[in-house]
Amino acid sequence: QVQFVESGGGLVQPGGSLRLSCVASGSIFSIYSMGWYRQAPGKQREFVAFITGGGTANYADSVKGRFTISRDNAKNTVYLQMNSLKPEDTAVYYCNRHRGYALRVEILGSWGQGTQVTVSS
Repeated sequence: QVQFVESGGGLVQPGGSLRLSCVASGSIFSIYSMGWYRQAPGKQREFVAFITGGGTANYADSVKGRFTISRDNAKNTVYLQMNSLKPEDTAVYYCNRHRGYALRVEILGSWGQGTQVTVSS
């Protein structure tokens, strides 16, 4: 079973930046789309972005223009560069294999522990 280990979260001031990383186990990482998702306290988990095996990226409207998803297939790693962070970006961020092409939480694996991002002054 594929496992995901997220890292890179932390406390940052509004307007700041963070880069999240997610390492996936398994030998066929490159053929799957990978996604980032987040869950704020008291809210449902929501879609943030996904990237296809070929490198095509798609984003939720709330992060478009501020976040960039990328991947390094040689390292089984997907990244999320987050710029111009806002307090409403505060959440636990998770990665997973993304199923299909919809901009919603559609996954193919189990959730990891996630990484906490807190945007506050």
